[in-house]
Amino acid sequence: MRRPPVNSAAATGSPETGRLVRRLRHAVADLRLGWPVRVELSGGRGLLAIAADAVLEPAAPAPAAAIARARPAGELWLSAPRAAVLHLPHKGRPFVALELAALVDPTRDLARPWKGPWPRVEHDAHADALAETLFALLRAAGRLPAVLFTAGDVCAGEDAPVTVTPAMGALLEEAAPQLVEIARAALPLERAPETRIVAFRQGDGGPEHFALLIGDPLPRHPVLVRLHSECFTGDHLGSLKCDCGDQLAGALARLAAEPGGGILLYLAQEGRGIGLIAKLKAYALQDQGFDTIEANERLGFAADHRNFAIAAAMLKALGFTRIRLLTNNPDKVAALEAAGITVLERVPHRFPARPENARYLDAKRRKAGHDL
Repeated sequence: MRRPPVNSAAATGSPETGRLVRRLRHAVADLRLGWPVRVELSGGRGLLAIAADAVLEPAAPAPAAAIARARPAGELWLSAPRAAVLHLPHKGRPFVALELAALVDPTRDLARPWKGPWPRVEHDAHADALAETLFALLRAAGRLPAVLFTAGDVCAGEDAPVTVTPAMGALLEEAAPQLVEIARAALPLERAPETRIVAFRQGDGGPEHFALLIGDPLPRHPVLVRLHSECFTGDHLGSLKCDCGDQLAGALARLAAEPGGGILLYLAQEGRGIGLIAKLKAYALQDQGFDTIEANERLGFAADHRNFAIAAAMLKALGFTRIRLLTNNPDKVAALEAAGITVLERVPHRFPARPENARYLDAKRRKAGHDL
């Protein structure tokens, strides 16, 4: 198959956008490590913001430990889903953290169900936009969407914290990020010996995504495509809690059997976009009786944070715009079509339930609209 051209446009655009991208990734790295970033509220009020779950860690970094020792600890902002779970009247607005652990860590909800009440704190549009940016950065950092603010200096002797602005959130949540092909090689697989792998890197420094070209798919034919979001526990460990391992193995076999071959896009969007650690926390909540959607919401996330426009960008880079989609999820069809991919057919991709994942599949059917 002739190798199609890839998108080689400058991923960061203008010099100002490039500087913003560097600050964004710096902020994500610092939040992941439990270090603060700087924010400026309306009126010029400058604060340091830190991942609230970092403060709870036994070996918290020095700034997080300093905040944990402070009394009061600071001002806590929660995402709207987490605030709704706690029946707080302000949906993500700030309040003084009197019971930080019970508010931030949802696995403690059943042990300590009564929280509050707290007075309502009004916000302006700038603060609301800033909050959403911080929650998006925390999700990219593998943290829970809860941020703790302090006016104190917890970074003495360290480099100045990076400043976070609402514009960074828009850049991080860009619907169709720039993708650049960075590697391509033959990759014979047990279920699909005639396979090549193509690696794509996001222009903003985000995670890499991979395309498996199985057989000899040609752009002039409506190729069968599977979008598979990575699942460490299901894909690699054989977890029985979900159907991801079944779906991956079944998709490879199905695509290999196609006369013209097919494409599997392996997307770095673990846990429906919340990351592996947060997904494991969701598993702990499922152990308490919550279903997969409820667990995500109790953690403070939406039911699904995946960005399927990334998959559309990968397909376009490979030269494919007319496809048949192997999925039970109508949202994938809608997202790809909104991003300029013509989906000629949705091909079901179902597997028998097991006792360990029957409730998980039922929640996907009832609450996420999957055709199961």
